[in-house]
Amino acid sequence: MSFPARATLPLAFLSLLFTGAIFGFFYAWIVSTMWGLDAADPRLAIGAMQAMNASVRNAAFAPVFFATPFILLATAAAAMAVNRGTAWVFALAGVVYLVGGLILTATVNVPMNEALGALAVPDDIEQARAIWTDYSPRWQTYNQLRTLFSGLTLLLTGYGLWRLGRAR
Repeated sequence: MSFPARATLPLAFLSLLFTGAIFGFFYAWIVSTMWGLDAADPRLAIGAMQAMNASVRNAAFAPVFFATPFILLATAAAAMAVNRGTAWVFALAGVVYLVGGLILTATVNVPMNEALGALAVPDDIEQARAIWTDYSPRWQTYNQLRTLFSGLTLLLTGYGLWRLGRAR
């Protein structure tokens, strides 16, 4: 058995781990974090969101966020030695996450986060409410989209792993 064929299964499981992690990260924002911030005093919500956005830039998050599409594409390349159809499933998963997860985040959510981070938290609650009301619904819409794309990526990865098992 060639090296690419031997590497396919470990890469497929790594792909599953990374896609599950990034889907779970985005999903957690939907089902807890943003609901909690929306229920809080908007001055606290702004400050908390600024702190979370600053803290997410770390060595634990970066590999999962940035490397996921490349691990999926490496899995696709290795899977070519096992089953071309399976390889295309992993390649599609990589492209779906690249566009709907990484690029969407980099072009929409990150600029919104940076704009919010550049603001001083106002003392006036109505001014803070206006800022939060302008920020949160739009940010959440795009977070729901990237969660949907990441969930689709996870499903495709699981399907690719299932196909890989059947091909072996």
